[in-house]
Amino acid sequence: MSADELIKPGEGRAGDKPYYLPSGPEVGIFEQCHASKLAAMLKGPTGCGKTRFVEYMAWHLGRPLVTIPCHDDLTASDLIGRYLIRHNGTEWQDGPLTRAVREGAICYLDEVVEARQDTIVVLHALTDHRRILPIDKTGETVRAAPGFQLVVSYNPGYQRMMKDLKPSTRQRFVAMDLDFPAAGQETRIVMQESGADEAISRALVELAHRIRSLRDRGLAEVPSTRLLIATASLIGNGIPVKEACYAGLISPLSDDESLVGAMHDLVDATFV
Repeated sequence: MSADELIKPGEGRAGDKPYYLPSGPEVGIFEQCHASKLAAMLKGPTGCGKTRFVEYMAWHLGRPLVTIPCHDDLTASDLIGRYLIRHNGTEWQDGPLTRAVREGAICYLDEVVEARQDTIVVLHALTDHRRILPIDKTGETVRAAPGFQLVVSYNPGYQRMMKDLKPSTRQRFVAMDLDFPAAGQETRIVMQESGADEAISRALVELAHRIRSLRDRGLAEVPSTRLLIATASLIGNGIPVKEACYAGLISPLSDDESLVGAMHDLVDATFV
């Protein structure tokens, strides 16, 4: 498939072709991980394309995709399953991880460091040669069906002592470092995803690169490719360029008056 071909978001179903432009060897590495039954870890800033990459690889490999957003309240039962009370008794219901293991799907845990450590431990037996998921509540041990792969992602910029993976967990994964695309690639992505023309897309990418340099001045989150696409979409729908930049790009990033003012100046300098 040509990188220039128009493709849409999907979840591993035939005919759905997620648009993704490789920026390095990540496609080949992921393919080999899948073929060798190895778990994969994606590291990169928010909005750089980690989720889209997994969607693309699920389509490319012809596997169903189960995506699980991780958060502080995520429990092992949320992943594995639980008994539900019915009118005629109790019934076991598989969780998304268990379904993926049974079906041979790619299971993607997004922002895995947000999950509790006692929840992450249940993944261990799936990431080594055993490839099993013990279900303590039912006494069943589920063996991973052919094609199953565990994939996790997180943003290294948010790592804290209480929000990091233990070494015993990290070393169970093959890690791939993803970042924002190069300027030319990012321009093509913005054009493709938003329908904006090349001049606007290139200017937005240039603006994003300037704003990303403000990280050293206290900007906690830099503009993602996702924000650029949203801003370009606003412009394409008739919102004036500077208003679209303020609403779609600047306001989501910070409430700090000095940082917002600096970003406003960059917008004015980019779109004279």
